[in-house]
Amino acid sequence: MEMLLNGEWVSRPRTLRVNNPQDATLVDTVPLASVEDMALAVGYAVAALETARNTPIHQRIDILQGAAQIIADQHEQFARTLSAEGIKTIREARKEVTRCIETIRISAEEARRLQGETIAFDQMPGSENRQGYFTREPIGVIGAITPFNDPLNLVAHKVGPAIAGGNCIIVKPDPRTPLSALLLAKALHDAGIPAGILQVITGGADVGEALVTDSRVRMISFTGGWHTGRDIMQKVSLKKVSMELGSNCPVIVMGDADLELAVSSCVSGAYWAAGQNCLHVQRLLVQDTIIEAFTQQFITQVNAYKVGDKHDEATDMGPLINEEAAKRVERLVDEALAAGATLLAGGERSGSFYAPTLLADVPDTCAIAHEEIYGPVTLLYRFSTLDTAIARANRVEFGLQSGIFTRDLNTAFQAAGALQCGGVMINDSTDYRIDAMPFGGVKGSGLGREGIRFALQDMTEPKVVCFNLPHMI
Repeated sequence: MEMLLNGEWVSRPRTLRVNNPQDATLVDTVPLASVEDMALAVGYAVAALETARNTPIHQRIDILQGAAQIIADQHEQFARTLSAEGIKTIREARKEVTRCIETIRISAEEARRLQGETIAFDQMPGSENRQGYFTREPIGVIGAITPFNDPLNLVAHKVGPAIAGGNCIIVKPDPRTPLSALLLAKALHDAGIPAGILQVITGGADVGEALVTDSRVRMISFTGGWHTGRDIMQKVSLKKVSMELGSNCPVIVMGDADLELAVSSCVSGAYWAAGQNCLHVQRLLVQDTIIEAFTQQFITQVNAYKVGDKHDEATDMGPLINEEAAKRVERLVDEALAAGATLLAGGERSGSFYAPTLLADVPDTCAIAHEEIYGPVTLLYRFSTLDTAIARANRVEFGLQSGIFTRDLNTAFQAAGALQCGGVMINDSTDYRIDAMPFGGVKGSGLGREGIRFALQDMTEPKVVCFNLPHMI
């Protein structure tokens, strides 16, 4: 598959293999771009800024809506490509494609709502004859670096609002899963996006660094790991940064919770995409009055989970992104078990597959207790009071989303106020999200917010216009 450079589909002599994570078979190849290719892409984006800025809102809407319709018409092709190159089962992949369509459509809708406001300049003595307003202007060239776990919809979350705001955007997808990003670019290309406004450059870390450090790029939007995010922050210099860096999400289950709802929601939240999900339910905090019943039902559902071929309609969970990632999860679990943790379910690896796993009695000193596991492993804790549960939930240096299951409104409000995170899900697991809501975290979970309207604010700058009208009065 070729990459999109200045409106043209181009190849390169050197290529990257895109392998199926479950058996390492070849899915496709993409160009191995160079640092020089990225410099060219940035130059083309700069040259296209006036076109992007001056593209009328109605044309931006038409392009986005047209692309969304193309994706809808090719829904199954997108899903099968996404599943083949990545970690998603075919059923999970179809849901991601549906969400991508929604993300692009919302971007089209938000383009028409890109508005400023009038300003009451006469609030300041001496300014009685002044009137004015502010508009929102495109920020310029945006660099987007995207991860492997949602290789289509997370690209859409950066590309959609960038186009809606009149910017140019260069996407550097994860080298393990670039095909979905290229398919999305093709849909926008076929929908008529002008050359240079969207480019997708496939390559390694050197290409990403060239994007981050280029002074002509005015914003970096990154989704990925905390360590990479920290490295980017040390290199970006003076430009805007938006980052979503993962988490170690807690769910509190109170004694009055709807047990059936809590168990089924938390099993899904724990093992969707084999736990390779920033909203993964990594910690389960269950009140002591119901922990035995909750644990029994949870283990029953985990043991019924079907792990295997991603393309099998009956499969519930596929592989990790590669065998190295599965071995990392295995090592972290083994360390916890050696330190005194109790294995309640799973704990076995086969190649790049790791069984859905539940651990109890994990010491706080274990890495798995405070880092992001990024695998199908969940830790179970007992608590007696809400205050102790909230204190444990807040103990880690992440804060993306938290969940609580309770029938009591006061308990829900207390938890919503006290949990240190970007979102609190009441009677849902941490894995719940809609694409229109503000999405992001606190502490080590990142900077800024995604969600189209909120990303669009980050991707535009206010410009004040003030008229001094001395003869107005």
